[in-house]
Amino acid sequence: MRYFLGVDVGGTKTHLLIADEQGRAVGFGHSGPGNPQSIGYDGMTASLRRGLKQVLNSSGLAVNDLAGAGFGIAGYDWPSVRPPMLDVLHKLGIACPLEIVNDTIPGLVAGARDGWGVVVISGTGCNCRGWDREHKREGRVTGYGFYLGEYAGSSELVARAMQLVGYEWTRRGRVTALTQAFIKHAGARDLIDLLEGYTEGHYSVGAEAAPLVFQVAAQGDAVAIDLIRWAGCELGAMVIAVIRQLDFQSLAFDVVLSGSMFEGGPLLIQPLRETVLAEAPGARFVRLDVPPVIGSVMIGMEQGGFKPERAIRQRLAESLPALRGTALDTGAVE
Repeated sequence: MRYFLGVDVGGTKTHLLIADEQGRAVGFGHSGPGNPQSIGYDGMTASLRRGLKQVLNSSGLAVNDLAGAGFGIAGYDWPSVRPPMLDVLHKLGIACPLEIVNDTIPGLVAGARDGWGVVVISGTGCNCRGWDREHKREGRVTGYGFYLGEYAGSSELVARAMQLVGYEWTRRGRVTALTQAFIKHAGARDLIDLLEGYTEGHYSVGAEAAPLVFQVAAQGDAVAIDLIRWAGCELGAMVIAVIRQLDFQSLAFDVVLSGSMFEGGPLLIQPLRETVLAEAPGARFVRLDVPPVIGSVMIGMEQGGFKPERAIRQRLAESLPALRGTALDTGAVE
Protein backbone atom coordinates (compact mmCIF):
# COMPACT_ATOMS: atom_id res chain seq x y z
CA MET A 1 0.00 0.00 0.00
CA ARG A 2 1.30 3.46 -0.93
CA TYR A 3 0.75 6.53 1.26
CA PHE A 4 0.61 10.19 0.30
CA LEU A 5 0.94 13.42 2.27
CA GLY A 6 -1.03 16.60 1.66
CA VAL A 7 -0.35 19.88 3.47
CA ASP A 8 -2.35 23.11 3.46
CA VAL A 9 -0.08 25.84 4.84
CA GLY A 10 -2.10 28.93 5.68
CA GLY A 11 -1.69 32.32 7.24
CA THR A 12 -3.49 31.27 10.44
CA LYS A 13 -3.26 27.47 10.49
CA THR A 14 -1.65 24.45 8.85
CA HIS A 15 -3.44 21.16 8.10
CA LEU A 16 -1.68 17.91 7.20
CA LEU A 17 -3.33 14.74 5.90
CA ILE A 18 -1.99 11.29 4.99
CA ALA A 19 -4.10 9.00 2.80
CA ASP A 20 -3.55 5.65 1.15
CA GLU A 21 -3.89 4.96 -2.57
CA GLN A 22 -7.53 3.98 -2.12
CA GLY A 23 -8.37 7.43 -0.80
CA ARG A 24 -8.74 6.51 2.86
CA ALA A 25 -7.52 9.18 5.28
CA VAL A 26 -5.20 7.49 7.77
CA GLY A 27 -3.57 10.41 9.59
CA PHE A 28 -4.32 14.07 10.37
CA GLY A 29 -2.19 16.79 11.93
CA HIS A 30 -2.51 20.48 12.56
CA SER A 31 -0.30 23.37 13.52
CA GLY A 32 -0.27 27.14 13.59
CA PRO A 33 0.46 29.62 10.80
CA GLY A 34 3.05 28.69 8.21
CA ASN A 35 3.22 31.61 5.77
CA PRO A 36 6.91 32.60 5.66
CA GLN A 37 5.96 36.14 4.69
CA SER A 38 4.55 36.50 8.21
CA ILE A 39 6.68 34.22 10.38
CA GLY A 40 9.86 33.69 8.34
CA TYR A 41 11.33 30.42 7.13
CA ASP A 42 12.40 29.37 10.62
CA GLY A 43 8.81 29.81 11.78
CA MET A 44 7.54 27.88 8.77
CA THR A 45 9.97 25.06 9.56
CA ALA A 46 8.88 24.89 13.19
CA SER A 47 5.19 24.90 12.31
CA LEU A 48 5.58 22.15 9.72
CA ARG A 49 7.74 20.08 12.06
CA ARG A 50 5.02 20.12 14.72
CA GLY A 51 2.32 19.22 12.24
CA LEU A 52 4.39 16.52 10.55
CA LYS A 53 5.07 14.83 13.89
CA GLN A 54 1.34 14.79 14.59
CA VAL A 55 0.26 13.41 11.22
CA LEU A 56 2.92 10.68 11.28
CA ASN A 57 1.99 9.68 14.83
CA SER A 58 -1.68 9.68 13.89
CA SER A 59 -1.06 7.39 10.92
CA GLY A 60 1.55 5.15 12.51
CA LEU A 61 3.86 5.80 9.57
CA ALA A 62 7.38 7.15 9.15
CA VAL A 63 8.37 9.92 6.78
CA ASN A 64 10.18 7.37 4.61
CA ASP A 65 6.87 5.55 4.05
CA LEU A 66 5.52 8.45 1.97
CA ALA A 67 5.33 7.89 -1.79
CA GLY A 68 4.45 11.49 -2.71
CA ALA A 69 3.56 14.83 -1.15
CA GLY A 70 1.69 17.97 -2.16
CA PHE A 71 2.05 21.33 -0.41
CA GLY A 72 -0.26 24.31 -0.86
CA ILE A 73 1.64 27.18 0.73
CA ALA A 74 0.40 30.67 1.52
CA GLY A 75 3.12 33.06 0.45
CA TYR A 76 4.25 30.99 -2.54
CA ASP A 77 3.62 33.89 -4.87
CA TRP A 78 6.80 34.25 -6.93
CA PRO A 79 9.43 31.86 -8.37
CA SER A 80 12.17 33.32 -6.17
CA VAL A 81 10.67 31.79 -3.02
CA ARG A 82 10.59 28.22 -4.37
CA PRO A 83 14.23 27.32 -3.45
CA PRO A 84 14.00 28.39 0.22
CA MET A 85 10.63 26.63 0.58
CA LEU A 86 12.09 23.43 -0.84
CA ASP A 87 15.00 23.79 1.58
CA VAL A 88 12.51 23.85 4.46
CA LEU A 89 10.86 20.63 3.27
CA HIS A 90 14.17 18.86 2.78
CA LYS A 91 15.25 19.83 6.31
CA LEU A 92 12.17 17.99 7.55
CA GLY A 93 13.41 14.80 5.91
CA ILE A 94 10.77 14.68 3.18
CA ALA A 95 12.61 12.87 0.38
CA CYS A 96 9.67 11.55 -1.67
CA PRO A 97 8.59 13.23 -4.93
CA LEU A 98 6.75 16.42 -4.01
CA GLU A 99 5.26 19.58 -5.45
CA ILE A 100 4.63 22.98 -3.94
CA VAL A 101 1.89 25.28 -5.22
CA ASN A 102 0.18 28.42 -4.04
CA ASP A 103 -2.39 27.66 -1.35
CA THR A 104 -5.27 28.47 -3.72
CA ILE A 105 -4.52 25.49 -5.98
CA PRO A 106 -5.47 22.66 -3.58
CA GLY A 107 -8.95 24.17 -3.33
CA LEU A 108 -9.21 24.01 -7.12
CA VAL A 109 -8.07 20.39 -7.25
CA ALA A 110 -10.44 19.42 -4.44
CA GLY A 111 -13.41 21.41 -5.69
CA ALA A 112 -13.41 21.00 -9.47
CA ARG A 113 -15.02 17.80 -10.68
CA ASP A 114 -12.04 16.98 -12.91
CA GLY A 115 -9.35 18.64 -10.79
CA TRP A 116 -8.69 21.57 -13.13
CA GLY A 117 -10.26 24.91 -14.03
CA VAL A 118 -10.27 28.18 -12.06
CA VAL A 119 -10.58 28.89 -8.35
CA VAL A 120 -11.54 32.31 -7.01
CA ILE A 121 -11.05 33.13 -3.34
CA SER A 122 -12.95 35.86 -1.53
CA GLY A 123 -12.40 35.92 2.22
CA THR A 124 -10.53 38.62 4.11
CA GLY A 125 -8.58 39.14 0.89
CA CYS A 126 -9.05 37.80 -2.63
CA ASN A 127 -7.12 35.68 -5.10
CA CYS A 128 -7.67 33.74 -8.30
CA ARG A 129 -5.67 30.99 -9.99
CA GLY A 130 -6.20 28.34 -12.61
CA TRP A 131 -4.67 25.07 -13.79
CA ASP A 132 -5.09 23.44 -17.17
CA ARG A 133 -6.22 19.86 -17.64
CA GLU A 134 -2.64 18.49 -17.56
CA HIS A 135 -1.60 20.62 -14.55
CA LYS A 136 1.20 22.08 -16.66
CA ARG A 137 0.04 25.67 -17.22
CA GLU A 138 -1.03 28.00 -14.44
CA GLY A 139 -2.93 31.25 -14.71
CA ARG A 140 -3.07 33.78 -11.91
CA VAL A 141 -3.69 37.26 -10.63
CA THR A 142 -1.18 38.82 -8.25
CA GLY A 143 -3.06 38.10 -5.02
CA TYR A 144 -1.98 41.47 -3.62
CA GLY A 145 -5.42 43.01 -3.34
CA PHE A 146 -5.65 46.79 -3.11
CA TYR A 147 -1.97 47.31 -3.91
CA LEU A 148 -2.35 45.96 -7.44
CA GLY A 149 -6.00 46.64 -8.19
CA GLU A 150 -7.71 43.44 -6.97
CA TYR A 151 -10.58 44.64 -4.82
CA ALA A 152 -12.98 41.86 -3.94
CA GLY A 153 -12.19 40.51 -0.48
CA SER A 154 -14.04 41.61 2.65
CA SER A 155 -11.23 44.04 3.54
CA GLU A 156 -11.60 45.80 0.19
CA LEU A 157 -15.41 45.68 0.37
CA VAL A 158 -15.46 47.46 3.73
CA ALA A 159 -12.81 49.97 2.68
CA ARG A 160 -14.95 50.85 -0.34
CA ALA A 161 -18.05 51.02 1.87
CA MET A 162 -16.30 53.53 4.13
CA GLN A 163 -15.45 55.61 1.08
CA LEU A 164 -19.14 55.67 0.18
CA VAL A 165 -20.02 56.71 3.72
CA GLY A 166 -17.54 59.56 3.31
CA TYR A 167 -19.22 60.47 0.02
CA GLU A 168 -22.53 60.84 1.86
CA TRP A 169 -20.96 63.35 4.26
CA THR A 170 -19.37 65.39 1.47
CA ARG A 171 -22.55 65.05 -0.65
CA ARG A 172 -20.47 63.51 -3.42
CA GLY A 173 -22.62 60.38 -3.17
CA ARG A 174 -25.98 59.08 -2.06
CA VAL A 175 -27.39 58.73 1.43
CA THR A 176 -26.91 55.16 2.64
CA ALA A 177 -27.92 53.07 5.63
CA LEU A 178 -24.30 51.91 5.75
CA THR A 179 -23.57 55.13 7.60
CA GLN A 180 -25.67 54.35 10.66
CA ALA A 181 -24.59 50.70 10.58
CA PHE A 182 -20.91 51.67 10.72
CA ILE A 183 -21.46 54.39 13.33
CA LYS A 184 -23.01 51.76 15.59
CA HIS A 185 -20.36 49.18 14.73
CA ALA A 186 -17.50 51.54 15.61
CA GLY A 187 -19.20 53.01 18.67
CA ALA A 188 -18.97 56.50 17.20
CA ARG A 189 -21.18 59.40 18.28
CA ASP A 190 -22.14 60.50 14.77
CA LEU A 191 -20.89 60.56 11.20
CA ILE A 192 -18.26 63.27 11.73
CA ASP A 193 -16.92 61.40 14.76
CA LEU A 194 -16.82 58.17 12.73
CA LEU A 195 -14.88 59.73 9.86
CA GLU A 196 -12.44 61.52 12.14
CA GLY A 197 -11.88 58.44 14.29
CA TYR A 198 -11.50 56.16 11.23
CA THR A 199 -8.96 58.40 9.52
CA GLU A 200 -7.02 59.04 12.74
CA GLY A 201 -6.93 55.37 13.70
CA HIS A 202 -9.16 55.63 16.75
CA TYR A 203 -11.96 53.52 15.24
CA SER A 204 -11.43 50.24 13.44
CA VAL A 205 -13.82 49.35 10.64
CA GLY A 206 -12.29 46.42 8.77
CA ALA A 207 -13.06 43.05 7.26
CA GLU A 208 -15.09 42.03 10.31
CA ALA A 209 -17.73 44.57 9.24
CA ALA A 210 -18.40 42.91 5.86
CA PRO A 211 -21.55 41.09 7.10
CA LEU A 212 -23.03 44.52 7.87
CA VAL A 213 -22.77 45.44 4.18
CA PHE A 214 -24.77 42.35 3.24
CA GLN A 215 -27.31 43.01 6.01
CA VAL A 216 -27.86 46.57 4.84
CA ALA A 217 -28.18 45.37 1.24
CA ALA A 218 -30.78 42.79 2.30
CA GLN A 219 -32.84 45.67 3.72
CA GLY A 220 -32.93 47.24 0.26
CA ASP A 221 -30.25 49.92 0.53
CA ALA A 222 -29.29 50.79 -3.07
CA VAL A 223 -25.73 51.86 -2.23
CA ALA A 224 -24.98 48.59 -0.44
CA ILE A 225 -26.59 46.55 -3.23
CA ASP A 226 -24.54 48.32 -5.89
CA LEU A 227 -21.39 47.87 -3.80
CA ILE A 228 -21.84 44.11 -3.54
CA ARG A 229 -22.61 43.83 -7.24
CA TRP A 230 -19.41 45.79 -7.91
CA ALA A 231 -17.48 43.27 -5.81
CA GLY A 232 -19.03 40.41 -7.80
CA CYS A 233 -17.99 42.04 -11.06
CA GLU A 234 -14.46 42.54 -9.70
CA LEU A 235 -14.24 38.84 -8.84
CA GLY A 236 -15.52 38.02 -12.31
CA ALA A 237 -12.87 40.24 -13.88
CA MET A 238 -10.15 38.32 -12.02
CA VAL A 239 -11.59 35.02 -13.25
CA ILE A 240 -11.65 36.33 -16.82
CA ALA A 241 -7.99 37.32 -16.55
CA VAL A 242 -7.06 33.74 -15.65
CA ILE A 243 -9.36 32.32 -18.34
CA ARG A 244 -7.57 34.40 -20.97
CA GLN A 245 -4.13 33.33 -19.75
CA LEU A 246 -5.12 29.66 -20.07
CA ASP A 247 -7.24 29.97 -23.23
CA PHE A 248 -10.31 28.51 -21.54
CA GLN A 249 -12.84 30.69 -23.39
CA SER A 250 -14.31 27.88 -25.50
CA LEU A 251 -13.95 25.08 -22.92
CA ALA A 252 -16.31 23.58 -20.36
CA PHE A 253 -14.66 23.88 -16.94
CA ASP A 254 -15.40 24.52 -13.28
CA VAL A 255 -14.99 27.82 -11.47
CA VAL A 256 -14.58 26.93 -7.79
CA LEU A 257 -15.85 29.56 -5.34
CA SER A 258 -14.09 29.57 -1.97
CA GLY A 259 -14.21 31.93 0.99
CA SER A 260 -16.58 33.54 3.46
CA MET A 261 -17.74 36.31 1.13
CA PHE A 262 -19.66 33.80 -0.98
CA GLU A 263 -21.92 33.17 1.99
CA GLY A 264 -23.51 36.42 0.85
CA GLY A 265 -25.28 34.41 -1.84
CA PRO A 266 -26.71 35.46 -5.21
CA LEU A 267 -26.22 39.20 -4.76
CA LEU A 268 -22.46 38.62 -5.01
CA ILE A 269 -22.39 35.45 -7.09
CA GLN A 270 -24.82 36.47 -9.85
CA PRO A 271 -22.79 39.43 -11.18
CA LEU A 272 -19.69 37.22 -11.00
CA ARG A 273 -21.49 34.58 -13.09
CA GLU A 274 -22.75 37.11 -15.62
CA THR A 275 -19.29 38.63 -16.03
CA VAL A 276 -17.57 35.28 -16.54
CA LEU A 277 -20.21 33.72 -18.81
CA ALA A 278 -19.95 36.65 -21.20
CA GLU A 279 -16.34 35.57 -21.81
CA ALA A 280 -16.57 31.80 -21.28
CA PRO A 281 -20.09 30.37 -21.78
CA GLY A 282 -18.95 26.87 -20.76
CA ALA A 283 -17.97 27.87 -17.22
CA ARG A 284 -19.70 25.97 -14.40
CA PHE A 285 -19.81 27.40 -10.88
CA VAL A 286 -19.34 25.24 -7.78
CA ARG A 287 -18.77 26.01 -4.10
CA LEU A 288 -15.81 24.38 -2.40
CA ASP A 289 -17.37 21.97 0.09
CA VAL A 290 -14.34 20.01 1.34
CA PRO A 291 -11.13 21.09 3.13
CA PRO A 292 -8.41 22.21 0.69
CA VAL A 293 -5.95 19.75 2.25
CA ILE A 294 -7.79 17.04 0.30
CA GLY A 295 -6.55 18.72 -2.88
CA SER A 296 -3.03 18.77 -1.47
CA VAL A 297 -3.17 14.98 -0.98
CA MET A 298 -4.37 14.54 -4.56
CA ILE A 299 -1.41 16.62 -5.76
CA GLY A 300 0.85 14.38 -3.68
CA MET A 301 -0.67 11.34 -5.35
CA GLU A 302 0.20 12.76 -8.76
CA GLN A 303 3.76 13.32 -7.63
CA GLY A 304 3.93 9.66 -6.60
CA GLY A 305 2.84 8.56 -10.06
CA PHE A 306 -0.74 7.80 -9.03
CA LYS A 307 -3.59 9.47 -10.89
CA PRO A 308 -6.42 10.11 -8.40
CA GLU A 309 -9.89 9.50 -9.82
CA ARG A 310 -12.94 11.42 -8.68
CA ALA A 311 -13.91 8.51 -6.41
CA ILE A 312 -10.67 9.12 -4.49
CA ARG A 313 -11.78 12.65 -3.66
CA GLN A 314 -15.11 11.33 -2.42
CA ARG A 315 -13.50 8.73 -0.16
CA LEU A 316 -11.10 11.33 1.22
CA ALA A 317 -14.01 13.62 2.01
CA GLU A 318 -15.90 10.79 3.71
CA SER A 319 -12.99 9.45 5.77
CA LEU A 320 -11.39 12.73 6.88
CA PRO A 321 -14.03 13.90 9.40
CA ALA A 322 -13.41 10.97 11.77
CA LEU A 323 -9.73 11.93 12.02
CA ARG A 324 -10.34 15.66 11.97
CA GLY A 325 -12.99 15.42 14.66
CA THR A 326 -10.33 14.63 17.24
CA ALA A 327 -8.62 17.92 16.47
CA LEU A 328 -11.92 19.77 16.37
CA ASP A 329 -12.73 18.55 19.88
CA THR A 330 -9.57 20.25 21.15
CA GLY A 331 -10.42 23.47 19.36
CA ALA A 332 -7.35 23.13 17.19
CA VAL A 333 -9.00 23.26 13.79
CA GLU A 334 -10.85 26.30 12.56
